[in-house]
Amino acid sequence: MTQSPVHVTVTGAAGQVAYSLLFRIASGQLLGPDTPIVLRLLDIEPAMGALEGVAMELDDCAFPLLSDMVLTADPNEGFDNASWALLVGAMLRKQGMERGDLLTMNGGIFGPQGQAIANRANADVRVLVVGNPCNTNCLIARANAPEIPDDRWFAMTRLDENRAKAQLAQKAGVPVSQVTNMTIWGNHSATQYPDAKHARINGRPAYDVIEDHAWLEGEFITKVQQRGAEIIKARGVSSAASAANAAMDCVVSLAAGTPDGDWTSVGVIGHGEYGVPEGLVFSYPVASDGTSWHVVEGLDLDAEAQARLQKTTEELLQEKEMVQGLL
Repeated sequence: MTQSPVHVTVTGAAGQVAYSLLFRIASGQLLGPDTPIVLRLLDIEPAMGALEGVAMELDDCAFPLLSDMVLTADPNEGFDNASWALLVGAMLRKQGMERGDLLTMNGGIFGPQGQAIANRANADVRVLVVGNPCNTNCLIARANAPEIPDDRWFAMTRLDENRAKAQLAQKAGVPVSQVTNMTIWGNHSATQYPDAKHARINGRPAYDVIEDHAWLEGEFITKVQQRGAEIIKARGVSSAASAANAAMDCVVSLAAGTPDGDWTSVGVIGHGEYGVPEGLVFSYPVASDGTSWHVVEGLDLDAEAQARLQKTTEELLQEKEMVQGLL
């Protein structure tokens, strides 16, 4: 390997999602088997002891691609020279907390991180916000880094896409690899719209393969929308391994490209596509060639789909209004 190491920052690096993520990054699954990595691990000061333990385990794996690690509670050091920044750490909503309070508290995290990314990251930096509410957290971080172009910012809805693909595959009785063109529209919340009408199963429209259209238009949508809550009820904690896996999938799709004729779902800074107000971080179908990406346009949205897009758009506009002072 003669290539210079790529610096990858992970925030909330001592947390459970990061614990499921870091070893896969260090093994080469994120950027390929020939790309050496420097992991820049950022967390709050009280978590540094636990982070030291994570670093020991990474050392003990003897990953050939892991060139170095930087452990820090300083965002400027954490984002120094980063080409990929995975913003995993976020304030969790607690019982009795209003959504506006949660958004404001996360603004205290993502605003300064946006500034540090602008000040210290590499010129080619790309940012994936994983920590929820990820769409508006991404909006806050991006507002604090106006020097970084819009097309470098992403909010993760790949977990919702993966959940939807799994549900369609199970219903159709096929391997999940046969499910393509699955779109998650809007916010990573219960208002998101999992769109089976444009999905394909083994190359055929999902509505042709799955004859139970009532399920597609009812239980399927609510199942995907509420899957996170279902997992919390079953496990007592929120999704970690599946969230980490989705973050990996999202970066790979953007960095290596999406298959011809297919796309991935990811929140991006919109420019009026499908009638969504410009400037919102909105999940669209996105195709990538590994160097650049674009929103897949021209999909026909019926009245029901348009109503669902309107609902999730209204929620995002409300969230934007709640954090206006941070933008």
